[in-house]
Amino acid sequence: MKLFSALFALTTLITVQAFPAEKPNLLVIMVDDLGYGDLSVYGAPDLKSPHIDALMNDGMRFDAFYANCPVCSPTRASFLTGLYPDMAGVPGVIRTPLPERPTSWGNLRNDVTTLPGHLKTAGYDTALIGKWHLGLEAPDRPNDVGFDFFHGFLGDMMDDYYDHLRHGEHYMRRNEEAIHPEGHATDLFTDWTVDYLKERKDQENPFFIFLAYNAPHTPIQPPQDWLEKVKAREAGIDEKRAALVALIEHLDDGVGRVVQTLKEEGLWENTVTIFTSDNGGQSSVGARNEPWRGGKQEMWEGGIRVGTSVTWPGTIEAGTVQPDHVSLTMDLFPTLAEIAGIPVDFHLDGRSFLPVLRGEAFEEEPRPLFWVRLEGNPRYGGLAYHAARMGDWKILRNTPYEPYQMFNLDQDSGEERPVDRSKAPKKFDELYNALMMHHNHAGKIPWQRENP
Repeated sequence: MKLFSALFALTTLITVQAFPAEKPNLLVIMVDDLGYGDLSVYGAPDLKSPHIDALMNDGMRFDAFYANCPVCSPTRASFLTGLYPDMAGVPGVIRTPLPERPTSWGNLRNDVTTLPGHLKTAGYDTALIGKWHLGLEAPDRPNDVGFDFFHGFLGDMMDDYYDHLRHGEHYMRRNEEAIHPEGHATDLFTDWTVDYLKERKDQENPFFIFLAYNAPHTPIQPPQDWLEKVKAREAGIDEKRAALVALIEHLDDGVGRVVQTLKEEGLWENTVTIFTSDNGGQSSVGARNEPWRGGKQEMWEGGIRVGTSVTWPGTIEAGTVQPDHVSLTMDLFPTLAEIAGIPVDFHLDGRSFLPVLRGEAFEEEPRPLFWVRLEGNPRYGGLAYHAARMGDWKILRNTPYEPYQMFNLDQDSGEERPVDRSKAPKKFDELYNALMMHHNHAGKIPWQRENP
């Protein structure tokens, strides 16, 4: 649905030019809670991720790519809508209902165009395999928002990678049918993606697959043989760290199987493959977010900066690294739309970075960037906390009850030396006022379900 409301005065109107007639396939692999430094390509000393490393090295790696939030649901909402999470109606985590937890901090908007819905207008077959985490009931399920095919986990997180339960309830689905598969969730999501790709032989339409792994989200539960392999290789490794490393290496193997299937089925050369994470790694379970400070749930760089790559054989030069280009999850929507040659004549907060992928000159208009999370446990009290960045300057707070700190990331990438507001008052006011203006607009977007 096209939106002409003044609510979107701060967003960008994007017009996309036509692309060649043969539309490429699109595969977005989003993993869950992967630490920036938890791949060997990003310097992990005790972890081997040869398949993800190879995928990144076959394309363009982005070292300054950001998730739209330091937690799951909001980032996923931004990916699907091209909007900031609070503009998409998901300022916080959408939770599995419980009598003792009646609140859920988001309700995905149903009056905006989603990425799969938009791609369908150009003939794409659309599939979500893996984790959803944006609603359990109509009209907020994958098939309701533009996915032709859904094979995965409807809920927020699994309490066990093998029985796939959450609070004793089953949330595995094939479209709207409840299913009870056997096996580790990572293997299941990989198998289902491989099966989908093998079925493409007789299909003329291009495909868009959103492969959303649950790993390496808690519980840190790798297959036992993978754990034993890590412990045998990494002498003296901490037990907690060993389990996380094994879970990530098992995930890496799954990504490798998907890429190998693309090649075996003759799909690799005409597929754009994006790898990213929904937020940073969870420090309390041994995640490595180096060289950045902090991790999941925090507005430090370690909570929101995520290792990301785009691979497109024949178009993106292999081995390219973008150390400084800044994009966010919401930018994937307009970028993929432009790759697919589909005009976007409605407002998005994200903007396409296709010229960067093509190696073309790309003069970006300056834009303030915002991160918001709403949460209700005692640490947050049902209030939001935030970060904002403009150029090299950033302000942040990690709870609603602390003052904002300001950093110059060019001079202090580790966010260790806050700049006193009195030293740069104009810059602080510029960031703070832009953030308040964003709140002003996003506050008009409802995020509560009508009948909780």
